[in-house]
Amino acid sequence: MVTRINGFSGMDVDSMVKSMMVAKRIPLDKLNQDKQILEWKRDSYREINSKLVDFRTNKLIDKYGKSAALNTQKAVVSGNTDALKAEASATANGIDMKVSVTQVATKKTVETFGLAAPVASNKTLADLQIMRDGTDPATLTEADRTALNAEEFKFTINGVSFTDSNGKSLFTGSTSIATMVATINGNTNANVTAKYDEISGKLIISSKTSGTDGKADLVATDDNSLLDLFNPQNSTDQYKTTDAKNAFIFVNDRMYESQSNTITINGIQLTVEKTTVNQTDPKVNPTTGDTPVTIKTSSDTETALQTIKSFVEDYNSLITLLNTKLDENKYRDFKPLTDEQKTAMKDTDITNWTDKAKSGLLKNDDLLRSALSNMRGIISGQVVALSEMGITMGSYNSGGKIVLDEVVLKKALTENPQKAVDLFQGTGSEANNGIFDKLADKISGSLDSLVTRVGTSKFSADLTVSYKEESAMGRKLKEYNNRIANMLTILENTETRYYKQFTAMETAMNKLSSQSSSLFSTTS
Repeated sequence: MVTRINGFSGMDVDSMVKSMMVAKRIPLDKLNQDKQILEWKRDSYREINSKLVDFRTNKLIDKYGKSAALNTQKAVVSGNTDALKAEASATANGIDMKVSVTQVATKKTVETFGLAAPVASNKTLADLQIMRDGTDPATLTEADRTALNAEEFKFTINGVSFTDSNGKSLFTGSTSIATMVATINGNTNANVTAKYDEISGKLIISSKTSGTDGKADLVATDDNSLLDLFNPQNSTDQYKTTDAKNAFIFVNDRMYESQSNTITINGIQLTVEKTTVNQTDPKVNPTTGDTPVTIKTSSDTETALQTIKSFVEDYNSLITLLNTKLDENKYRDFKPLTDEQKTAMKDTDITNWTDKAKSGLLKNDDLLRSALSNMRGIISGQVVALSEMGITMGSYNSGGKIVLDEVVLKKALTENPQKAVDLFQGTGSEANNGIFDKLADKISGSLDSLVTRVGTSKFSADLTVSYKEESAMGRKLKEYNNRIANMLTILENTETRYYKQFTAMETAMNKLSSQSSSLFSTTS
């Protein structure tokens, strides 16, 4: 720390040093301005990224891409509506159906007989072992506890062994019941769902696959059976099994057998929920005591029309945003304000200046222009088919926006609804993707480019999500921060040197003044 001396020479050292440092700080101000511009530009990119993610994921894929979005068919269900739900697809052929349900599909289930008292799921397998053996926990030594916690319980489900790479069981005495259940459910190869009822102490394992193809085969591989822990002490059986069943339904007197409770007939997806008749043999067409379901199909173009109308609006909104950013005026003379500049300005003037400084940061940007070109290319590539749906390209000055004629669209949806499905949603094969999928794919490529350059998230539209540091802009900002830090050190050293020089000068002048006074005093 330099001792600052003022007053001997009559000079204002602080003001002089400050004036001398103004010129030295110009490169630092330039660096801070460049950094600020980069941060503003990155935020502008993130705004675009958010809009692209929202349009691709929330609109094209999750909303417009769903089959129900362009479905012009409606299933009208009457009769025993508790037994069956029906949903018409775009391919529904309009055939009336009378449906009887003689059996509901079930899953194979294995269920233990339970414990003598309620046991919380945070208890360990060792706790169950102690409880089942009737041991007083207070009598157990530390060594007993260690041994119980280390004990392994091995078994397989549908041939899947729950062991690690060394053959050690994933379930030991220290494993909690909740962890055991989560481990079973997390193994996709086992293809089962495990549940534990804290009230009855029962372990229930069911096949994820309904119908007779579903399996829930449990095999204990050693004397320490995991299943024994969830049974009464003197139980001879480990579990009881509920066999799976296939669903049986009769549609217009024709029998259908299904592994699941969902089956599609005549373009109508039927979801079985309960039987319409009670009878011993599900393969016999019921003649008495039956309360069947009647299904008719009606045409309803409103949903599809609103979907396409919303798509046009969302597409045009995104096109407008991209064009606005690309054509925005750029004011090169308006740089980010320094702190000193702001102190001499009114708040409204600062706001107006900053708005102009931020304007045009993405003017003629290559990423935005590429995204816009790709989107317009998808639309222009289907211009004939779209015109038949009442969708045409806007005027030359519209920047690529499209125009919808609702009258023409409604007529097209009424006469040939499948044509709209094929055009917008595709035919189901990757080679014949519809406009929605093609746009989503092109936007995905633009998002990849933004992630690389900006460090944004490809999957989140949240404007508060942190940037990834390992991006082109992230690395550039790191470089700016390092250069600014180094320059601040240099400026601090320079300022210190100036004060040292002035201090030395003041000290010298003080000595000279003292010597002169002493000399004149002696002479006189």
